Amino acid sequence: MDHTLSEWIQLAGSGSLAQAAQRVQAETYGQAEEHVRDTMTRMWHEMTASARSGLDEGLRSVSGLTGGQAALLRRRLEAGASLAGPVLGRAEMYALATAECNACMGRIVAAPTAGACGILPGVLLAMTEGKERTEAQAVDGLFAAAAVGEAIASQSSISGAEGGCQAECGAAAAMAAAALCEMEGADAATCVHAAAFALMNLMGLVCDPVGGLVEVPCVYRNVGAVGIAFTAADMALAGIRCPVEPDEVILAMKEVGDALPSSLRETGEGGCAACPSVRARLKKQGL
Repeated sequence: MDHTLSEWIQLAGSGSLAQAAQRVQAETYGQAEEHVRDTMTRMWHEMTASARSGLDEGLRSVSGLTGGQAALLRRRLEAGASLAGPVLGRAEMYALATAECNACMGRIVAAPTAGACGILPGVLLAMTEGKERTEAQAVDGLFAAAAVGEAIASQSSISGAEGGCQAECGAAAAMAAAALCEMEGADAATCVHAAAFALMNLMGLVCDPVGGLVEVPCVYRNVGAVGIAFTAADMALAGIRCPVEPDEVILAMKEVGDALPSSLRETGEGGCAACPSVRARLKKQGL
C-alpha cells in the first residue's frame, strides 16, 4: 500500500482524499469500508481522550521536565488572552496536552510517531470545537492525513533517528495540513499541496531530545507545528500551489535527513540536548 502523493490524487479522482484512503485501506486488508471507518473513529476517540487527560494541572513526567503546562495554555485561552485566537489557541493547547500525556506515560495515538503525537489531534480538536466541525469530518481528516503519512513514510522516513525531527513533527504537520483542507471540503490536490507547504517549512528540523527523553524540545515543537499546519492549509485553500512538486519535497526532506550528522538525529548529543542548563538539571535529578 505504498503510494506517492501524485498517485493519491489520481486515486481520489473526482472524490476526496479521505474517500480514496478509506477505500484503499479497505481493499488492501480485505475489510468492509464500514469496518475501516469504525476503526478510525476509535482512533479519534483515543486521541480526544489523550488530549483531555493531558490538561490535568497535576500531571508531571518522571523527569519533571514537562507536565501541567498545557493547563497554563488552557487558562490563558479561557481568559480570552490567547494571541492565537480561539481556534489556533485550542490547537496549541491540545497539541501540548497530548504531547505531555505521552511524556507522562499516558496512552496516545502515534500520529505518525509518539514524539509528534499532539499535532494532528491538536488541529482536529480545534476545528471540531472552534469551528464546530463534526466527528465525521474529523475522521475524514484522519483518513486524508493517513494518505499523506503513508506517502512520506514510503518515500522518505517518519523516524527522528533516521531523518531528524522533520521526519516526525514535519510529517505530522503535513498530515495535519491535509486534514484541515479535507475538513474544509477541499479536493485531493489542495490537501496534497498543503502537506507540501508544511513539510517545506519544517525541512531541516533536527531531532535533539534532552537526555534522550521525548520531552524537551519535543512537546514544544508539537505546539509550534500546529501553527505551520494552519498556515500551510490556508495557503492551499486560497488556491496557492506549492512551486515544488509535492513528492519532490518529500524526496528533498530525505536528502536533508541523510545529510544531518548523527548528533542531530535522536542521539541526544547535539542541539538543545547539548545545552548545559538542561544537562545540569537532569544530572541533579540523577537522570
